[in-house]
Parts: sequence; structure tokens; C-alpha cells
Amino acid sequence: MRRGEGYVQVEGGRIWYKVVGKGKGTPLLLIHGGPGSRSCSGMAEYSLLADERPVIFYDQLGSGKSDRPTDTSLWRVSRFANEIDHLRKALGLKKLHILGHSWGGAVLVEYMVTKKPKGVASAIFSSPLLSTPAWMNDARILVNQLPASIRDTIFKYEALKDYQAPSYLVATDSFYARHLSVKQWPPAPSAECDGVPGFNAEVYNYMWGPTEFTATGTLVNFDRTDRLHEIKQPVLFVTGEFDEARPETISHFHQLVPHSKLEIIKNAGHRTARDQTVSYISVLRQFMQSVQK
Repeated sequence: MRRGEGYVQVEGGRIWYKVVGKGKGTPLLLIHGGPGSRSCSGMAEYSLLADERPVIFYDQLGSGKSDRPTDTSLWRVSRFANEIDHLRKALGLKKLHILGHSWGGAVLVEYMVTKKPKGVASAIFSSPLLSTPAWMNDARILVNQLPASIRDTIFKYEALKDYQAPSYLVATDSFYARHLSVKQWPPAPSAECDGVPGFNAEVYNYMWGPTEFTATGTLVNFDRTDRLHEIKQPVLFVTGEFDEARPETISHFHQLVPHSKLEIIKNAGHRTARDQTVSYISVLRQFMQSVQK
């Protein structure tokens, strides 16, 4: 397979990739979250797996070091799934593990159930978005568990559709500190992200919405739970104890895939790799080793 870093042409522009590690294990391809985030934010943590296998990072179109077109017709789940095939062909990835985190889980499930790809050793769904209605239900549960003053502030400005009110932004930070990254919020910048273009809010708002718990974009009806059972490869579901992708919901997804495994990372939020790096990476390592055995 190809090593180093470079660009691959996809529909709408070029996407950037980087391959780290020279281990002889089956490569791992990582699909980052967002939409509109970037791969550098998890590079330090996932690179810990590079001692035993190549780890492939890439920025989705519109994100990170990849091209940033403004044509909204490009922001389709199916087109993001197609990026995986372009990468596999360009890098010679005949066999690989694939991990999708958060929104990356939506891209991964789309790839698995619509393309029925060959050569995928396993699919790892890390705190995945597999159903927007389920995600919104989880969000309502978690918001209702907030202190009354914070909860009422969120409800007030959501009703007004005023998502930039200072009080609303403070309240959303309270949610994020409880469920996105319990180790530190806002999280410290990753050194690997120095010089990398930041979060693409335009893609995020168009596809998702103004906050993690308010879906108003094109993903509002996204739901692949009725097709999860079609995935025949080994599957791992993993989430954090305090994750906005609630363990109860991820457990339900796990039950829909008879041959799957479930791991819940203690004392971690949505950013499990940052909150509990050692535990999270150990879970991934053991799962992929078990698949290869």
C-alpha cells in the first residue's frame, strides 16, 4: 500500500490523507466526526496503534487540509461514503479495518450497507451517529438532566431560534463539558492541528444544525438502524460512559447486530480517545487482534 501523505481526487475536489506506522497488521482507516471536523484532532491518540499496523488518516472534503468547495450539492452522505472507495483504490487498501467516530459512523454505516464492500476485516462504530431521531432522543434526555437554570436557558433560546445568544452559548458549553469531553472543555488544541484550517461550520450547519443537540439540516431524518443487521463482518460498538451517544442507545444498536461486541469506556464523554486514551486504544487494539486471530 502507498505510504506517506498526499491527495486523492474525489467528486468535488481533492481529499488529503496521511499514513503512519509500518506495522504488518491489517491497516486501519479512520473516518473523523463532524460534519466539518478534521482528522488531526485524533492523530496523537490513534497513532498509538501504528506500532502494529498502518493507520490512515484523511480529511473529508470540506474539512482540514482537503479542498473546501462551496457547492452544497456535494454534502451528501453517499458522496462521503464514496470517498472511502477512492482512498482504497489510490492507496491499494485491499484489506482493512474501518473506524467511524460520531458522524464518521454515519459515513461508515452508509458504506457498509449500500456498497457491501469486500476486504473489510471489521467495522468499528465509535460513539456513532446511526440514527438522527435516536440522537435527538438522547439529547432530550441529557438536556433534561441538566440543572434547571441551564436547561431553561437552552429551551428558551431554542424556541426563539437564537443560537448565538451569549447565555445560550454558555449553556451549551455546560452540556459539552458533561458529555463531549469530561477531561477538559474546551479541549486543549492538538499540536498535530497547528496550521490546519479549522472546523468548517458551514458544512456542519447545512448537514446537521446549530448545536450537537439541535438537528435542523439535511441529516434530520438520517436513520440506518433498520439495516445494521446486513453487516456481516465483525463489528465493535464503543462509547463513553457519559457520552452524548448514550450507552443505552449504543447497546440497542449492538443488539441489532448479533455478531457484534460492545465496549463502554468508563469516565469518558464523546471524545473517548482524548478522555481515556489508554483504555480506548487498548479496546481497539484487542478487538482488531482478535479479528485477525
